[in-house]
Amino acid sequence: MAEVQGYFDPRFESVRALFAEQQTDEQARGAALCVTVGGDTVLDLWQGVMDKENQQVWEQDTLVNVFSCTKPLGAVAILQQVQAGKLELDAPVADVWPQFAVAGKDQITLRQILSHRSGLSAIRQTLPPEALFDWDAMVKAVEEQDPWWEPDSDHGYAPVTYAWLLGEPLARASGQRPGAYINQHICQAAGMDFFVGVPDSDLGRIASVSRLRNQFGDENARKVFAAMGQPDSLTGKAFTNPSSMMTSTNLTEWRQAEVFSANGSGNARSLARFWQLMAHGGSHDGVSLLDSQLVNEMQREHSAGMDKTLLAPTRFGLGCMLEQGYEGGGYGMGPRAWGHPGAGGALGFCDPDRQVGFGYVTNTMGPYVLMDPRALALSREVKRCLQQLD
Repeated sequence: MAEVQGYFDPRFESVRALFAEQQTDEQARGAALCVTVGGDTVLDLWQGVMDKENQQVWEQDTLVNVFSCTKPLGAVAILQQVQAGKLELDAPVADVWPQFAVAGKDQITLRQILSHRSGLSAIRQTLPPEALFDWDAMVKAVEEQDPWWEPDSDHGYAPVTYAWLLGEPLARASGQRPGAYINQHICQAAGMDFFVGVPDSDLGRIASVSRLRNQFGDENARKVFAAMGQPDSLTGKAFTNPSSMMTSTNLTEWRQAEVFSANGSGNARSLARFWQLMAHGGSHDGVSLLDSQLVNEMQREHSAGMDKTLLAPTRFGLGCMLEQGYEGGGYGMGPRAWGHPGAGGALGFCDPDRQVGFGYVTNTMGPYVLMDPRALALSREVKRCLQQLD
């Protein structure tokens, strides 16, 4: 395999070496890592291949599906509407979306949706595979769904429905399709090479995703995968309804959809850029995505305890995961780190105490539900380097 490409600050050479070592795994295909500290990029690395035939080299501008790493971008988009006075965190969502106010949902708020407390983590009625790419069909399914538990009494991660629960209010408040809004007001505004709904002209840059073989993850992952095999369970419905959620990753329809709970396509550099801004309270170097008070609200604990969907303890702010505080559940950096992992290994987060922005992406999906050991090992090595510099 080709040598690691890109830039690294010599003080972080051990991180570059670890990244290179990870890529020597016989199943490894392509990956990228970017880390910023303060306003400076200290690592911007990539290596490997982007296609399943191992013929196409991973380039500086290669994009890849980062799955749930997209969720915080959607959260910032919604919070921009709150900042503009078009939406309220604690008002009923039905105020802006009247059709939502049925089946016990009339008092559900944006805050409850953002912190996974709405009880709407899954659609109970089995949907046809093509529904995933039909915005109106998914909105209708969400409108008809009753909560799985009493809203705000508990929490359970919403891996997929999050896109329509927030996307429909975003569309109604902003007057734009959710993907177009995020691409313009988050990605372009911040200088990120990242898309929710990739234009035709950029499809050729997207790496194909495949799974690591014969790996079964940790105990948390095995519990979730077992529950996903129970089609009528909350966990099963949350991850596999519509069933196309499990089979569409490399399809053009998926890459061009607006499912901002899971289908963002970007690179490590863009994740690090977004989280660099969050580490600085939402504004840095002439770019402002969000008021610092709302950024503080994002990282404040809203949900903690056993997660009804992930079947493990989780902590959430608004549209983000907080430091979980146990092996395999944290960011490996500091107690106030916050961000979001993506299925299969992608990770974007910040540590506001060290002003770190971190992005890791790969097209070789691991079998973990929270943090992937590859990204976590890199984060820990970054922390070790920073401690040596103190």
